[in-house]
Amino acid sequence: MFGKKKKPILSVIVAFYNMEREAPRTLYTLSSTYQRGVSESDYEVIAVDCGSDTPLDEAMVRSFGKQFRLVRMPPNPSPAASINRAALSSRGELITICIDGARMLSPGILRLTLASFRAFENPVTATASMHLGPGIQRKTILEGYDSKVEDQLLESIDWRSNGYKLFRISVLAGSSNNGCFCHIHESNCLTVRRDTFRKLGGLDERFRSAGGGLVNLDYYKRAIQYCNDSILLLGECTFHQIHGGVVTNSTNLGVVLPFLEEYQDIRNEPFCSTEKQPLLFGSVTPEFSKILSESAEKFYEMYQSISTNE
Repeated sequence: MFGKKKKPILSVIVAFYNMEREAPRTLYTLSSTYQRGVSESDYEVIAVDCGSDTPLDEAMVRSFGKQFRLVRMPPNPSPAASINRAALSSRGELITICIDGARMLSPGILRLTLASFRAFENPVTATASMHLGPGIQRKTILEGYDSKVEDQLLESIDWRSNGYKLFRISVLAGSSNNGCFCHIHESNCLTVRRDTFRKLGGLDERFRSAGGGLVNLDYYKRAIQYCNDSILLLGECTFHQIHGGVVTNSTNLGVVLPFLEEYQDIRNEPFCSTEKQPLLFGSVTPEFSKILSESAEKFYEMYQSISTNE
């Protein structure tokens, strides 16, 4: 008699919309071939197609491992409802939300995420964010940075064998501009226990703006307020591929104003990110040393500024 299929510990839910180019890279960085220190039985990956014009190919998604599956959802400007529905069908005790499927992962994220939940009772774990290319993408696209340039940049390094090499061709994103020693405003790789996800109500589906508006920032803030510990995975990040994102690849900063108004309407207060200092959990590779140095400089500058104002 065959035994029951082993239940995964971790469910990773990744949302995609019109990311035919970016999705295969992101999904590869979630495979057990790429991720270090985990086996395919430890986790499942649910690729959520949020009504793409050209739907993701199911065979492509499944090609990365037997723990991968595709869920197709009807078109919706916000991915919140689609992600919540996928979470209901997931099986892991831990739920990771990657709201932007264009973001590739570094190779130690899943291993460290699992380790953090063994070390802490009820944490929320997050990763800082990077932008592929020579600078913040909303600026570099004005200087000729596009998908073709990015493709060439990625092919110039052997990132499939060593994903930490992605640090060599990227910079800190705006949401993580203060580095890893300070709080971050948003993360594209957030993990909580299933019971915590349920008590938080998942992503708030009242956020209906394109891309969800501030729904991911709101979810992260609420998770930090609810959980015992806020954990930032040291030495690990996500890497944003250019894809015409609503905010990350927009040259019009005014695009965020409706998002701020929506947040105000829902929460009855202006948005401000939490300044709770995260606990650092992880280790550092040689490729991460540049980010570590920049983070130390930014932390020192912030400390000096505070000391001067006191």
